[in-house]
Formats: sequence, C-alpha cells, structure tokens
Amino acid sequence: MSELETEALKRKERLKLLKSKRAIDQENTSAEQGKQPEKPKLKFRSYNPQTESLKETKLPKAKPNAVEPEIQDVLKSAKDNDIGDVNLANLAPRKVDWDLKRDIAKKLDKLERRTQKAIVEIVQSRLAGPKEGEIDLAAAVAIAGKEQTEYDSD
Repeated sequence: MSELETEALKRKERLKLLKSKRAIDQENTSAEQGKQPEKPKLKFRSYNPQTESLKETKLPKAKPNAVEPEIQDVLKSAKDNDIGDVNLANLAPRKVDWDLKRDIAKKLDKLERRTQKAIVEIVQSRLAGPKEGEIDLAAAVAIAGKEQTEYDSD
C-alpha cells in the first residue's frame, strides 16, 4: 500500500467515528426533546387580563413606601443650613457649550495676551508720531471732517 491509500483509510475511519458520535448526540437530543422546557410565567403588573386563567397571574397593586420620615429629615437639615451657604451659580443649569468653552479657554487666554500686546504696540507707534510717508491719525480725521463739512454745505 502506498502512503495515499493509508491516509485514505485513516480518513474513512475518522469519518465513521464522527458519524457515530453525531448519531449518539441526535439520540440524546431527541430524548431530551420529549421533556418540554418550562415556559416563563407571565406576570401582569399594569395589565388587567380578560381570561380567567391569566387573571391568576396578575400581581397585586404595589403600595408606595412611606417617605414622610425621609422628607422630615431633609427639611430639618435644610433649616439648619443657611441660605447664604448655597451657591446659586451651582444650581443654575449649564449652557450647552460649557465644555467647548472649557476646552478652548487656554487658547483664548493666549490670544487675549497677544491681542493686548498688539494693541500696546499700535498705541506706542501712534504716540511716537507718524513715520515717513504716513499721515498722522489726528490729521487724517481733521481732513475727513473738513471734507464732510464742505460736502454738507453744498
């Protein structure tokens, strides 16, 4: 016999074993199927069934727990605390974009510092006087005012 023939025989035996295991498993499952699994029991809390057999499964109405003692404790503790201790800002609901503002706060601070520096530089340059070729801001405003009065008088 060649190697191929021996491998084929081994494969056939493995297949027979698998088929016999499958047949045994099927017999076990068919025997178990004879026993019906228990169905879940219905519990009706808010539904009032119409049939008599289902009315038996209806649960009794739930009674609420007494909350008066708990409320009394809360009221006593509220009287003990001053209203001045309560921070009203914490009670108000947050705006929708509060997390976005929180996330970009550092960037906005950096931009604010840069903006302030730029404003200071502009003011210093204007106070130093006009450079060559530039018109003084006050002179430009005066010229524009004169032109406006001449236009209005016509």
